[in-house]
Amino acid sequence: MTYHIVIATDLTDESLAWLKNAPDADVKIVPPNVTALRDALKTANALIVRDDVQIDADVLDDAPNLKVVGRPTAGLSGIDIEAATAHGVIVMNTPGVSAIAAAEHTIALMLTLSRRLIEAHNSMKAGFWLLDRKRQVGRQLHGKTLGIIGLGRVGQVVSQMALGFGMKVIASDPYVREDQLSDKRVVLLGLRDLLSRSDFITLHVPPTKETLRMIDAERIKQMKEGAFLINTAFGKVWDENAVAEAVKTGHLSGVAVDVYPDEPPYNSPLIGVDRVVHTPHIAENTVEATQDLSMQIVQQVMDALRGTDYRNVVNLPFLPGVDYERIRPYLILAERIGRLFHVLARNPIKWVGVDLRGDDVSGLVKPITVALLKGILHPILGETVSYINAPLLANERGIQVAQVKNLPVGDYANLVSCQVVLEDGEEIVMAGTLLDGKQPHIMQINEYRMNFVPEGHLVVMGSYDQPGVIGKVGTLMADNQINIASWHTGRAGRGGNTLTILTLDNALPEVVLEILRNQEFVRHAHQVEL
Repeated sequence: MTYHIVIATDLTDESLAWLKNAPDADVKIVPPNVTALRDALKTANALIVRDDVQIDADVLDDAPNLKVVGRPTAGLSGIDIEAATAHGVIVMNTPGVSAIAAAEHTIALMLTLSRRLIEAHNSMKAGFWLLDRKRQVGRQLHGKTLGIIGLGRVGQVVSQMALGFGMKVIASDPYVREDQLSDKRVVLLGLRDLLSRSDFITLHVPPTKETLRMIDAERIKQMKEGAFLINTAFGKVWDENAVAEAVKTGHLSGVAVDVYPDEPPYNSPLIGVDRVVHTPHIAENTVEATQDLSMQIVQQVMDALRGTDYRNVVNLPFLPGVDYERIRPYLILAERIGRLFHVLARNPIKWVGVDLRGDDVSGLVKPITVALLKGILHPILGETVSYINAPLLANERGIQVAQVKNLPVGDYANLVSCQVVLEDGEEIVMAGTLLDGKQPHIMQINEYRMNFVPEGHLVVMGSYDQPGVIGKVGTLMADNQINIASWHTGRAGRGGNTLTILTLDNALPEVVLEILRNQEFVRHAHQVEL
C-alpha cells in the first residue's frame, strides 16, 4: 500500500530524503496555508504541519482519508484534538527532543546577563574600549544559587548544566518527590523559599491554569533583591508588565526572555528595556534539534500509518467495536471527576480506584480510567497530558490504579464511581452519572449527596451546618456583582459539616475568594473552571 503524505512545514533535507526513499510513501509538499491544504488533503493519509495552519473540524471534514497529523514540535496549539479524535485521526508530537537545545539557550542567557555581554558588545560596536570598566563588571555563575521552577525534561537538563558551572541548584515542582531526583545535589523547596534564596531564577513550567501569570508583582516581591530572571518556557506564565517594572526599579538586576504571551511581541513591555535580553523564540532552534525533530516526526508518522508503533500519540484512538460518540460523554464525566479530585486533594494523590456499575459502562474500565487520570493530571501538566500518555505519566508520579468494587455510593443506573487515596492517607470518593445519556452529573462526594453539572465556573466550599450561611455568601457575591447560577449543598448530618458547589456566571476574583475563605463558617473554598 502507498501512503500519501502532505508536508506543510519546513523539514530538513535528510528527513525528506528518508521519507521519499520509503517504498510505501508518496510525498507532497505544499505551502502552510489552508487554501493549499484543502486540495492536497482530499487524498492524504498523513499531514505534517506546525502551528501556521489551524487544523480544525472544518479542515478535517475535507480530509476523508486522513489517518495521522504529525507535529514536529512538543506544542499542539492550532490542532483541535477532540475533532481529530472524532474523525478517527491520530495526532502526534515530538516532546523532549529539543530539551538540550532549550537548556543550552537558558544557560547562554544566564551568561549573557551575568557578564553583561550585550552592553559590552554595544560599547565595542560604538568604538569604545572599556568605556566604564566598573559599569561593565560582570558576575560569575560559580557559587551562585539557581532556582529552577519546573523540573521537567528541560529543567532537569538545566540543573545538570548549572551544577557543572559550580552553581547551587534548588528547584520547585510540587509534582516531583525527593526520591525521584536522579541527582541529590538538587534540593527541592517550596516556591516562596526558592524565590527568596535564588540569585538566578529560570522558568520551565507548562502553560496551565495553575501556572498562568504565576510570576506576578507579588511573587517578584518575594525574590531576592538583585536577582536575575529567565523565561524560555512560555510567555503566559509571567506578568510581562510586572517583570518590566521590576527591572526598571532595580529590584531585578536583569531579565532574559525568549517567549512572549503574544508572538510576534509587537506590544511587549519588555522589548527595548535596559538590562532585558530578548531573543525571538529560538531556544529550540538549533541545527541538531531541527534535524532530530524532523527525522523523528517522519519516522513516527510512517510507523503509525504502517501500524507498527504509535509513540507520542496524544489522543485516544477508537476502541475496537465501541462507538466513540456513545462513550464520549462518560469520558468527559470521568475527566471532570478527576479535575474535582485535584481541587479537593490537599496532598498528592497516590492511589486511584474505579468502580463502574451498569450495562452502558460495562467494558469501559480502561478508557474511563484513562480519562480520570487525564483529569487529575491536567491541572499539573496542561496539554502535555493526553488519553494516551496519562497512565504512563501517572505511573511516573507513583500513582497506583486499580479496579474496585462496592464503593460507598448511592444506587444509580450506569454509575461511574471513583476513589483516591492521598499521600497522607486521606480518602476521597466521588460518583457521577449521565442524564439522558449525555449530560454529566456529579451525584455524590464522600458522604455528601448532591446533584450538579460539573461545568463552568465552580466554587467548592466546605462549611459548617449553621444558620445564615446562604445569606452571608449571597450577600458577599451580590456586593461584588457575582451572579450565582446554581447552589447545591450536601450535609453529613444535622449540625455537622456541609459541602457546597456554587456555579457562577463568571470566575470569582481571587480577592473575593480569599474573603470567602476567611469567613468563620468556611472550612475550605476552592475555585475551578470546567
